[in-house]
Amino acid sequence: MLHFTAAEFARREALLRQAMAARGLDAMLLFAPESQYWLTGYDSFGYCFFQCLLVGAGDPVLLTRSADLRQAQLTSTIRDIRVWKDAADAQPAEDLRALMAERGLVGARVGIETATHGLTARNWIALEQALRGVRLTEASDLVPGLRLTKSAEEIACIRHAAGMADAAFEAARPLIRPGVGEAEILAAMQGEIFRRGGDYPANEMIIGSGENALLCRYQAGRRQLEENDQLTLEWAGVCRHYHAALMRTAVIGTPRPEHAALHEAAQEALMACEAALKPGAAMGDVFDAHARVLDARGLSAHRLNACGYALGARFSPSWMEDQMFYEGAETRIGADQVYFLHMILMDSDSGTAMTLGRSSLVTETGAEPLSRLPLELDRF
Repeated sequence: MLHFTAAEFARREALLRQAMAARGLDAMLLFAPESQYWLTGYDSFGYCFFQCLLVGAGDPVLLTRSADLRQAQLTSTIRDIRVWKDAADAQPAEDLRALMAERGLVGARVGIETATHGLTARNWIALEQALRGVRLTEASDLVPGLRLTKSAEEIACIRHAAGMADAAFEAARPLIRPGVGEAEILAAMQGEIFRRGGDYPANEMIIGSGENALLCRYQAGRRQLEENDQLTLEWAGVCRHYHAALMRTAVIGTPRPEHAALHEAAQEALMACEAALKPGAAMGDVFDAHARVLDARGLSAHRLNACGYALGARFSPSWMEDQMFYEGAETRIGADQVYFLHMILMDSDSGTAMTLGRSSLVTETGAEPLSRLPLELDRF
């Protein structure tokens, strides 16, 4: 059930061990599900419980619950799988200490991932107490930095995901009309992705019409489209947890003058950002292009303070990678990286929404948009 070749996984482990050596780390405690998946293929939502992949001398070893034993056996390259027992007095942090003692790591310098939903504050408190004597070093950025640049196998996944994202919107097009419910549109989009072999996204698809079109997050409840309406969609095609995201606001009926003006601004800003998305540039440079275009049009009050982020293999609750486009962002862009740029304009004064976003692969010469959808204003 492995999604990638043995050579690919060996390459990733070699990269991680080189990075660990460069930081003087004897071992790493990987709590982020993305890190575990990238390194070994381990595919589970068991990270909602205490779960850790220990990488040090010898083979990686996973500490998890019995429910995930076979999950690890079938989806990953991990051969050493230890189970902590569910019980009223369970202390998995102490089990991890015992495992580290077995590996000779008590007193060692060990990197740890804390910036992840795979390690709750409660588990961290227990872990901090259990690992007395271990020199823990914050290393949440180590694996995300390695994951940022994609291999040929990963890029193939992302291209497939991008095709699914386009197809999802095409499946929704006939339904974007007055009287149709948001539920039907969502069903068509997610159904098309499933039909093409895709997965659930790491966070809910965003859909909102009417005043809810101004929201940048999913909200419960469904609405019927009206004669003159607006519909904001943000979704992603997903292949083996790799995401390719898209975003746009469609107009049903007669567009307001604000719709046309905001769309023109969003398209100009997207083009400026994609022009700045090239090897060697800082992510902050791309954000500056976004802000420069929109602020020159007097839209600073209606734009966001971020305009996108890196993409890759992600798990719930978010498909966003750590690296984001915002003022002063220092991450350097390189070839074979994938980014989602979103131009989001929400005019609360007039109640007008407008968004436009797509994902791009960075090549040696610049951004290659992965979507074939046109950028013109969607009118239905």
